[in-house]
Amino acid sequence: MIVFGSMKTISALTAVTVALLVGYGTARQPFAAAAVFVRKLYRSPKHLIFFMSLLLIMALNKFELRLEAALPVPADLTGALAGWEGGWQGALQRALESPSLTLVCAFFYLVVFQGFMVASLIVYARAGNDKLYYALCVALLLNYLIAVPFYLFVPVREAWAAAPGVRFLMLDAFPSFETQYRRLSGLDNCFPSLHTSISVTMALLAFRSGSRRWAIFGAANAAVILFSIFYLGIHWATDMFAGLILATVVVAVGLKVGAWADRFRLRRKSHPPVKDTFKKLAPSRLTDT
Repeated sequence: MIVFGSMKTISALTAVTVALLVGYGTARQPFAAAAVFVRKLYRSPKHLIFFMSLLLIMALNKFELRLEAALPVPADLTGALAGWEGGWQGALQRALESPSLTLVCAFFYLVVFQGFMVASLIVYARAGNDKLYYALCVALLLNYLIAVPFYLFVPVREAWAAAPGVRFLMLDAFPSFETQYRRLSGLDNCFPSLHTSISVTMALLAFRSGSRRWAIFGAANAAVILFSIFYLGIHWATDMFAGLILATVVVAVGLKVGAWADRFRLRRKSHPPVKDTFKKLAPSRLTDT
């Protein structure tokens, strides 16, 4: 079976995936669409502020494990929150396990998940759909802001590390996962599932994009990722349900903020600054005199 060798491989595959998804979502040459996105960041302070806010919270999320190590370790809540589930993920693995399925699930979990995030921002910017662009930035930001305190104070271990008979199949596709990827995601950072909440967030917003093909891919991506978190032996059903609730909340808030930001832009365009009004009146005044 082909395996992911390193994070460099993951990054390269993500870049290719972003290009393919942008081309699919815009029906345009992907680099031209990316150029439109970059120009909007350069010309529109609002686009840049929303985007930089998102990058900032994602960067701060990388320090969550250091903060967790510095704080007193709370009691392990795995049994209290997910103990009722047993080890049903192991039964799912034994029934369906195959090298090709493991590779597909790992690819969506590691590559398509983050590739669809980046591609969605570019696609919405290219389409001029500022409301969805702002909504996605806000929703992703809120996903991290809300999830990180749970990771700090509500530790829940991954299913393979707590339930008998569950294997961590990710290692079959990415043998160096524990040494290279684990620093981005703690072993007890399960509740809520960010892979669930973010993939469902992107799918719900894709359904509002007006593009049937983009909505279909968003739904398919979310479905594969929700299956993968169980098949790979990572999450509990409890994590998924919490992720679904989180996605519903952040999408509702994101759409409201996105609509507000878009209306604010339109209102400013419909009411020109006072100095521009005087410039338009000046010639007529001179003529009258």
